[in-house]
Amino acid sequence: MLLRRRENLDTQALPAEWPELIKQVYVRRGVKTAADVERRAQALLPFQGLQGMDDAVNLLISNLQQRKKILIVGDFDADGATSTALLMAGLPQFGFRSVDFLVPNRFEYGYGLSPEIVELAAAKGAELIITVDNGISSINGVDKAQSLGIPVLITDHHLPGEQLPKAAAIVNPNLSACAFPSKNLAGVGVAFYLLMALRSKMREQDLFAQQGLVEPNIASLLDLVALGTVADVVPLDSNNRILVHQGLQRIRAGACRPGIQALIEVSGRNKASMVASDLGFAIGPRLNAVGRLDDMSLGIHCLLSDDIHHARQLASEMDSLNSERKDIEASMQQEAQQSVSKLSLDTQSLPKALCLYQADWHQGVVGLVASRIKEKYYRPVFAFADGDNGEVKGSGRSVAGVHLRDLLERIDTQNPGLIAKFGGHAMAAGLSLSQSRFSEFQACLENTAKDFIDEECLTHTLLSDGELSPEQLVLEFAEMLRESGPWGQGFPEPLFDGEFELCAQRVVGEKHLKMSVKLPGMSQEVDAIAFNVDRSIWPNASLKHVQLVYKLDVNEFRGRRSVQLMVEHLAPL
Repeated sequence: MLLRRRENLDTQALPAEWPELIKQVYVRRGVKTAADVERRAQALLPFQGLQGMDDAVNLLISNLQQRKKILIVGDFDADGATSTALLMAGLPQFGFRSVDFLVPNRFEYGYGLSPEIVELAAAKGAELIITVDNGISSINGVDKAQSLGIPVLITDHHLPGEQLPKAAAIVNPNLSACAFPSKNLAGVGVAFYLLMALRSKMREQDLFAQQGLVEPNIASLLDLVALGTVADVVPLDSNNRILVHQGLQRIRAGACRPGIQALIEVSGRNKASMVASDLGFAIGPRLNAVGRLDDMSLGIHCLLSDDIHHARQLASEMDSLNSERKDIEASMQQEAQQSVSKLSLDTQSLPKALCLYQADWHQGVVGLVASRIKEKYYRPVFAFADGDNGEVKGSGRSVAGVHLRDLLERIDTQNPGLIAKFGGHAMAAGLSLSQSRFSEFQACLENTAKDFIDEECLTHTLLSDGELSPEQLVLEFAEMLRESGPWGQGFPEPLFDGEFELCAQRVVGEKHLKMSVKLPGMSQEVDAIAFNVDRSIWPNASLKHVQLVYKLDVNEFRGRRSVQLMVEHLAPL
């Protein structure tokens, strides 16, 4: 691990009244003017910039007027669930009377709009299929729908391949010809923009009044948009930060839907002080656990519930599934660690990309295992488990600077037919291949990675925003930083570093180190916590000074708010 401090940059373009450290934090993250951190809904990019939106809206209005049955086909992760819930909750407000959803069971059908899913949709009487958070790679599925006379409207954000499906309309900011300035919308963001455009067109044609409807307040759906955007770990560019901030404001004000309120309660968070990381580390995993272990319909029904008591029952089931997921993950992680140890005891001699497989691993959890091993060895990792019909299914996680889908595309180009199918993003991807060809894929991955991955990408570098003074280690400044977000992927929460006097230390929860520390010249100690410490090193009563790399956080306990350092790295001095 390397620690590097970010450079001081020119902040003159930002308002003079802002604290200098806040301005430095912003400009280091690419903020050029105050408009870049504008969080009002009015500052959202206009929907007109999304290619295909006119076709999509006209298709929807035609189906509305003909009262056709719409079936939403989602994905089995948090983005797919929130996207599905958003259209399920939103479309009826526009006058659509027959709207249903279908989420492919990952263990039976796998990802996306496959021909088998289209057959299920036809059996449910679908007259229009809308995909959310999937569809851009569903060539065969769309062809099947076309053969059955069912038009398909694709809303997706994943990177398209060379060939596009022959859908009636496609809305995806990552289409090569799409000029929409933000390529980072999550699937739920694309679905929200679809409703923005639909509302505008129906207002223009006076279709709400004709139906005797009040124009929908789609801002009521922003809690779903915030949750799906953060949980899918898409970069929080300025447009996504607006969506997340607006959703968080609704949650904090108590204006969120009962399902999200129930998930907040079961995760032990305080609704009034929710931040983006709470969505990412507390709510999102409980929603994702349903799709990993069971049927995501449970999660969607929770998000759609309008009764808090029913929502709490569903949230409790989801919490239990999340606990089960943690147990499965812990066991798989241990086995994965043993597999890596067999490859090499020396991190330096490990392949640039790791490929792990165990037949009895859980298909729904391999992505989390890949993520944990990636964090430990800081290199791209693929983890595989047995699928159906002699296939293995894998999930990959990457590090900064290594585009995982591009890596798979190169392997696929150089070895046609080796990978049955693949897709994903820069940081995460999924694939399937024949079990008999796993060793061949493993060898191809290692060989391709040698040229594809620069050595410097495999060094975990922590970027610090510098030292804080004793005057800054106070609640007021911590709250100011918290409110300067939302922070997340692509817009990282500030990290600070410093040398502290270690006043007290103890282990909590078996592997977390709780500390009291203070800077030279400080009279009062500050709480700090480091998660998953090396128990062979910590606690160490002989140590009196430590170097900490940390985030400045606000701890809430029994109504008391205080400063707490969330330690990312600690080292004895």
